[in-house]
Amino acid sequence: MLLISTSQQLSDVRRQLEELKQAQAKFKSCIENVGEVKPQNKGTTILVPLTNSLYVPGHLSDAENVIVDVGTGYYVKKSRAQATKYYETKVEYIRTNLDTLQETIQKKQENMTYLVNVMQAKLQQSQAQPTKV
Repeated sequence: MLLISTSQQLSDVRRQLEELKQAQAKFKSCIENVGEVKPQNKGTTILVPLTNSLYVPGHLSDAENVIVDVGTGYYVKKSRAQATKYYETKVEYIRTNLDTLQETIQKKQENMTYLVNVMQAKLQQSQAQPTKV
């Protein structure tokens, strides 16, 4: 029972790790996208994402500022430098969480190995003892 619980916990933490990696990749992509908004691109036609899979043509009228999604449906106008800093902060925050989760995974794997070894030792011990009739 303890082995199953530990295995489930390990699986959950690994899933969280993958979700954090995806979020980190998204923020890194945002940094790259902000870097593409340059004063020399002012007035050009761009594709504006409405969803992950739907883009519409738009006109770049302000190359100094961008709109940043700060979560839960709120957007804030920031300068390119502020937006880059915001996303870099998010990437760093996620990196520290990834490091913590990596440590947690390592500890849980060690616990699983220990439990398996104890169970194998008990099984071998019980098989080695003669059965009493």
